[in-house]
Amino acid sequence: MEQPRIRPPQSRPRPQPPRPPSVPPGGRPARPTGPGAGARPVAPVVRALRRLPSPRLTGLGGGLFALVAMVLVGALDWLLLDGSPTAYGLLFLPVCVLTALWVREADLVTAPVGVPIAFAVGIVPVSGGAGGTGGHLMALITSLAMHAGWLYAGTLIAGLIACVRKVRAMGRRTRRVRSGAPRVRGAAGVRGAGAPRVRG
Repeated sequence: MEQPRIRPPQSRPRPQPPRPPSVPPGGRPARPTGPGAGARPVAPVVRALRRLPSPRLTGLGGGLFALVAMVLVGALDWLLLDGSPTAYGLLFLPVCVLTALWVREADLVTAPVGVPIAFAVGIVPVSGGAGGTGGHLMALITSLAMHAGWLYAGTLIAGLIACVRKVRAMGRRTRRVRSGAPRVRGAAGVRGAGAPRVRG
């Protein structure tokens, strides 16, 4: 009579602890590789700027935006701060930045042209003056001459932002053309290979 075979109990595999990252001979651990491994941390200021609305204004729209904004700034400065030129100049700088950022790429040249006009129009209530049209005109010219530093600074900021945006747009266009050129040649070669030959 055969006896039933008794199988030895099978040992269960023990969980192994995670291995530390391999260290190359140089002594530094290998950097992790992956889609987000090389991403740099974004500064809080950059993240805050990315959350701002980013409209795309035409050249005329950007000029009108700067003009309306500076007229409102001048009126509020005259009502609340008794026409303080320093406050007017400080508020002129962010208007220049927004105008250069919001105008579309095709009209970037208009940004450093429209902001000086907006500055000259908005400073009318701040300049004051008395004695009719001639007195107001002389006060306006005097204000523009005395506070030309703010005007030059805002125009320079708008011009620099427009130049940087233009260079970046040209770089993107160049990369797009370079990446699309091989595909076009390959597609043309495939179409040429598959086309039937016409014998004379």
